[in-house]
This record gives sequence, structure tokens and C-alpha cells, in this order.
Amino acid sequence: MDGARGAFLSHVGKDPNSLHKIAERSYGDLMNQSRHIQKVLDNFTSKQIANNRLWLKASIDTVRLFAHQGIAFRGRDESASSMNRGNFLETLNYGMSFSEKMVDLIKNAPKNATYTSPIIQKEILHVISTKVQKEIREEIGDAKFYLIVDEARDESMREQMAIVLRFVNKDGFVRERFLGVAHVPDTISITLKNEIYSILFHHSLNIQNIRGQGYDGVSNMRGGWNGLQALVSNDCPYAYYIHCFVHILQLALVAASKEVGVIHCFFAKLPKIVTIADASCKRFEELKLAQASDIEYLLSINELESGSGLNQLSTLQGHADTRWSSHLRSISSMIKLFSATCVVLLKVKVEGNSSQRGEAKWAYEEMTTFEFVFMLHLMKEIMLITDFLWQAL
Repeated sequence: MDGARGAFLSHVGKDPNSLHKIAERSYGDLMNQSRHIQKVLDNFTSKQIANNRLWLKASIDTVRLFAHQGIAFRGRDESASSMNRGNFLETLNYGMSFSEKMVDLIKNAPKNATYTSPIIQKEILHVISTKVQKEIREEIGDAKFYLIVDEARDESMREQMAIVLRFVNKDGFVRERFLGVAHVPDTISITLKNEIYSILFHHSLNIQNIRGQGYDGVSNMRGGWNGLQALVSNDCPYAYYIHCFVHILQLALVAASKEVGVIHCFFAKLPKIVTIADASCKRFEELKLAQASDIEYLLSINELESGSGLNQLSTLQGHADTRWSSHLRSISSMIKLFSATCVVLLKVKVEGNSSQRGEAKWAYEEMTTFEFVFMLHLMKEIMLITDFLWQAL
């Protein structure tokens, strides 16, 4: 070390400018190296940004697809060792497998920047919903609008309120737009009113432009003193309340059917017969086989028209008082599958156990009576008329 130091000093002593030249050369090398490092960093950053955008675009496209199709995102086990990591991750990986660049990107991607976490999924959904709501707001403009609200409990037992706006756009066409869903802690009318106003204010919609209210007939919605419609009408006198016409028709038909004894008995028997006829997978398969045999026979005697899309196999359907159109579907399916249903019930009557034989015997005897068959066709004609009105409303 001392020898090297001595040689350096002797060299400097011979040439006083040597030290200055050495310093300049060292500084120049350092600057060149710095430029080189900065260039590498710039290139790396640009490449990383492009890769991140490509990766994020894949996640956004998958979220858009799932939102459009109404597909669930999450899986039961989304860990790296899981054989099925859920719809979102499996679909994303499947789509990326068609691109070699994306496959390499997956292998080299940092673990903290995959853009696939549930938080990222929700943020992407929020951005998409915000853009959709912005488009709806621009479409409404300064137009007067009609407020349609309903609330229901979701699978997580949380009360949710859906808001739909009906208005006339600038081209003169009536439009209905689903503005969003809001969680409400309860269904008290003042709570619903405050939440509705909050959403309208958020989208810069003036409550004085409300020209109508459409709710169902429960007291917290239609109440003349403390109902939601009354609270809104107090603030906006032109917001007239109209009970949903379809709901009124439904309630009227249900009430009328219960007042007529034979109709009430008919609709009490129909769902029981449907349940007995396709109560198990075995009976369901027998019902399809009997229906296929009927179709084949009717085609052989030219009682049915053949062609693409015709004579498809169908199933028996039940009905519910809250969905009056379901009555027509249930009656129509029973008429279409009447013969096949009789075949299945007769088979169960012979081959089933003691309780099944008794149920099948009762169902077969009830549905083959003149009164039941007459009511079946009569109610179909009535339901066709009411269904046409229901669709118009």
C-alpha cells in the first residue's frame, strides 16, 4: 500500500496536472455511468408501466364480462394451491393462456401487483358503475323524472333499496334507467326518504323535478300521512303517487280468485299435483320420456307441426301469488304435459311405496275430473287476457 502511494505521489510530483486530469477522467466516467443507469431505469420503468397496464386491462375486461353476464366473482378457496380458485381468477388465467406475452408476464409479475385481489375487483366495478351513472345523468339533463323505488332483503340479510328513474330524453322517447342500489338500515319511511334524497343530491338531481312516485302498496310506502309518498309530496307537490298498476292487477286477481270457491280450489290443487308429478329426479325423467313419446305419436298422425325449434321438451311449472303471470305458465305447462303427467302418476300409483301410491292416486283422480279439466282450459283463456294486460302495464 505504501509502495502504491509512493508511486502515485512520485507520478503526481513529476506532472502537477496529472491529479487534475485524473479527477476529470474519473468525473467523466461517473457521469457516463450515471447517464447509463438513468437510461436503464427509464427503460425499465416504461416497460413495467406497459406490463402493468396490460395486466390491469385483462382484469378490467374480465370484470366487465362478469358484470354484464351477472356471474359471481369469488371462489370458496382462492389460494395458490387451490384446484379451483373461483370464476374470476380461473377465467383470467384461461384467457391469458392464449398469449405467450401474458404467460411470461404472469411468471415474472410481482406478487404485490397482480391486480386481481377482491379490493381491486371492487374498485374496477365502482369505476364502471360511476361511468354508467354519469352517462345516465347526462341523458336525463334538466328533464323532469318519475321516481320508482322498491326495497328487498338480499342473501346476506341486508335491506337493499333499488332506485329507477323514468324520464323523457331529448329525442322524445320514454326511458327507464336503473340508477343504483343503496343499503338501508331499516324500511322506515323517513330512512328511505333520506337515502333517496342523498342519492339524488349526489347526482345533482333536483327533487323539484320529480313528477311522480311509483311504489308498492305497503303502508310505509303509500301511507297518506307518514308514508314515503307523503313525505316526498310535502317537499315536491307535483310528485304524484301512483300505486304500481301491475301490482294492483295482481292483488285484484288474487283476491278475486279466492272469492270464487271453484277457482280457489283449482289453484290449491294445481301446485300439489305438479309437486307430486315431478317430486324426484326419477319422476322428472319419466315425465320427459312420456312427453317425448306423446310428441312422437302426434307427429306420426300429423297432429303436430314439425320444424326447427318446435316440439321442445318442457317441464311442469308452479305458480306464486306474488307473480301472477306464473299462473298462466303453470296452467299452460299442465295442459301441454297433461297426458305425460297422467302416465307418470299411474306408474307411481302402481310402483311407488304406500304414501306415494296414495298421493299419486289422489292426484290422478283429481286432475282427470271434468271440473278440473274445464277449469284448466277456462283459466287459461282468462289468464291470456290478463297476461296481455299485465304485459301492457
